[in-house]
Amino acid sequence: LLANYQDVPQTLIQAIVDSNTVRKDFIASDIIARDPKRVGIFRLVMKAGSDNFRSSSIQGVMKRIKAKGIEVVVYEPTFDGDEFFHAEVTKNLDFFKANCDVIIANRMSPDLSDVADKVYTRDLFGGD
Repeated sequence: LLANYQDVPQTLIQAIVDSNTVRKDFIASDIIARDPKRVGIFRLVMKAGSDNFRSSSIQGVMKRIKAKGIEVVVYEPTFDGDEFFHAEVTKNLDFFKANCDVIIANRMSPDLSDVADKVYTRDLFGGD
């Protein structure tokens, strides 16, 4: 991020970078404290209709969780591949929901309503 904004005062951009790091640390720690064996990532996309996974902020959270020896599984039906950052990718939603202790979702989805007690999300109002 810093390299993309060379003409902006560094303290401003550094504060954003630091804030993002703190947020990822908090989310990962909060999930780890629940003592899950397997954590699910529901969709890699950040916005409805998007298909860009490459710079998804969930990657940092995944890395922190995996560093604690917790298995991570990703549900992403539009992803072509079996792994994303060394985590299994599944297109089978029923398998995903049944086999994850905690499910991280950027937004709550009707697809997760039957496992709402497992869902960890910042979505307070149920939409984009």
